Order: sequence, then C-alpha cells, then structure tokens
Amino acid sequence: MLSKAATMEIPINRNGDTGTLPEDDSLEQVAKLQWSLDEKVGSFTITRDLQQVMVSGPNLNETSIVSGGYGGTAEGIIPTSSIKGSSMQDSRSSSSMTAEEASRGVAVEKLDFMKQWGLNTYKCTKQMIAERFGRGSRTVDLELEAQIEVLRDTKRKYENVLRLARALTNHLYSMVQTQHALGDTFTDLSLKSPELRDEFGYNAETQKLLCKNGETLLGAINFFVSSINTLVNKTMEDTLMTIKMYEAARLEFDAYRADLEELSVGPRDVVNMARIDTAQEQYQIHKDKYERLRSDVTIKLNFLDENKVKVMHKQLLLFHNAISAYFAGNQQQLEQTLKQFNIKLRPPGADKPSWLEEP
Repeated sequence: MLSKAATMEIPINRNGDTGTLPEDDSLEQVAKLQWSLDEKVGSFTITRDLQQVMVSGPNLNETSIVSGGYGGTAEGIIPTSSIKGSSMQDSRSSSSMTAEEASRGVAVEKLDFMKQWGLNTYKCTKQMIAERFGRGSRTVDLELEAQIEVLRDTKRKYENVLRLARALTNHLYSMVQTQHALGDTFTDLSLKSPELRDEFGYNAETQKLLCKNGETLLGAINFFVSSINTLVNKTMEDTLMTIKMYEAARLEFDAYRADLEELSVGPRDVVNMARIDTAQEQYQIHKDKYERLRSDVTIKLNFLDENKVKVMHKQLLLFHNAISAYFAGNQQQLEQTLKQFNIKLRPPGADKPSWLEEP
C-alpha cells in the first residue's frame, strides 16, 4: 500500500525535480496509520501466542534437552523422561546393592562365628581326649578342687535329707488326716451310743487334740523342707553352675595353652610367627577368663558356707524343738516354737480353690 501510494502521489516536473504537493500530508498519515496497524496486529499475535502457551504449554515430563548448537541434528536431543527413568533405576539398583551387601555381611559374620566355634570345639575336644588318656597336662588348683568336691558331696547329702523330710511330711499328713477322721467317728458314735458316750467323747477329744498338734507340727516341718529346698536347689545349684563355667574355661585355657606350646616348638618363619602371635592373643584372653571365673567360684563358695551355717542352724533348731514338743504332748511349747521362728499356719482348706476358681 505504501509503495502504491508513493507511486500515485509523487509527481515529477519537467526539470526532474519533485514537486511539493498537498497530498504529502496524506501520504504521511497513511504511513503512520499503517505503522499503528502493524503494531496492533503484532501485539495481538504475541498475546495470542502467549495465551496458547499458557493454556497448552509444554509438558515438563516431555521437555527435551538439546545438546549441540542451533540448527543441530536430532541426535543431540535427550528426553527428560529417559533421564528420570535412569535415575529411578539407579536408585533401585543402589538400594538392592545395599540390601545385598547387608545380607552378605550377616552371612559372613555367621560364617566367621561358626568357623571360630568349630575351631574352639576341636581344640577343647582334643585337650579333653589328651587328658583322658594321660597325654596332656591340665591346670589344677588343689585347694579349690577340694572345696568343689566337698560342695558336691554336701549337696548329695542335703538332697537325701530333703527327700526324707518330704517323706516324713507325707506320712505325718496322712496320720493327721486319719486322726481327724477317727475323731469325727468317735464324736458320731458318742451321740448314737448313750451307754458309751463318755468313753467315745474322751477319745474324740484326744484325737482332735492330736490332730491339732499334728497340723502345727506339719507347719514347722513344711517350713523346714522349704528352707532346705531353697538352699539345695537354688543357692547350691547357682554355685555349681558357676563351677561348671569355671571348668569349661579351664579346659579352653589348657587347650589354647597347649596350642601355643606346640607352635612355639616349630620353626620361626614369617607364617609361623604370625600364628604364634594369634595364639598368644587367644591364650591371654582365655587366661583372663579362667582367672576371673576362678575368683568368682572362690567368692561364691565362701558365701555359700556362711549362708549354709546360718540357715541350717536355724532350721535344725526349729526341727528339734517342734518334734520334741509334739511327742512330749506339750502343745504350748509347740505353738511357742512356731512363734519363735515366725511361722504362720494356714487355715484348714486354704489349699483348696474357692467355688469361683473351680472349673
């Protein structure tokens, strides 16, 4: 339009000069109008393109990264979705590798433990067989071994006392139950036999008194049995368990000592010196363990002797006083004995469950 207007509106005179025409202002207005239209159209186009971009913009998951210069080939375009997929695969592979490494570490630790356990068992078995056949030396503490033997013999004897005391309790309980039934029978017969009422009555009262004294004696003997059972099956047994640990530690100590002595006789090369150093470390570890358990056994034996004397002094005095008072027929002395040792009798039927507890 501008070129056409210029052709139509610019005249040329005879001398070749351009003339000034009044249409120049109109030409200039047409140019300005065309410029303003071009700006409006351009701004409208830009605005519309921006709206399209805002509405249906590119998907970030499908955004591409271009490697290379402007106008390069499509070989340099890398989709970001493939980058995300590769990163997820890397994270999964790293987590799986971590789990595999953890499981492999646990398996290696278990294998090392089994290897060490098997080696220790082999050495101890070898030492035990050598001691049985008299071809190996063993560490002996004569004083401690004597105390251990005395404890084992004492435990056997106390177990026999406990067995006999329980048998006495059972027999006495049966006798008390028989006396109780006999007293009830005499009472019933005294009511049904007027001619023998007095005789049956005397015997019924005697049996009831014996039954009451027997229950009191049962309480004393049950306390005696309970105390002996605690001393034998708890206190002595705990000391014997420590003694068993001490004997196992002694066997391990002698096994590693014999291993160190055998290696010390061999050649002094590099490999053998490394083995000697390892054997020396193991020997020192088991020596410390053996000495610690030996000290524990000595302390427990001393405490056991003191506790045994105190417990048995009290229980033997109780047993003697209770038995003497019962067979002497001294009911007051028997009851006084129970009060002296703080023994409380259970009321009749206390061992039986209530009707709420019955199935």
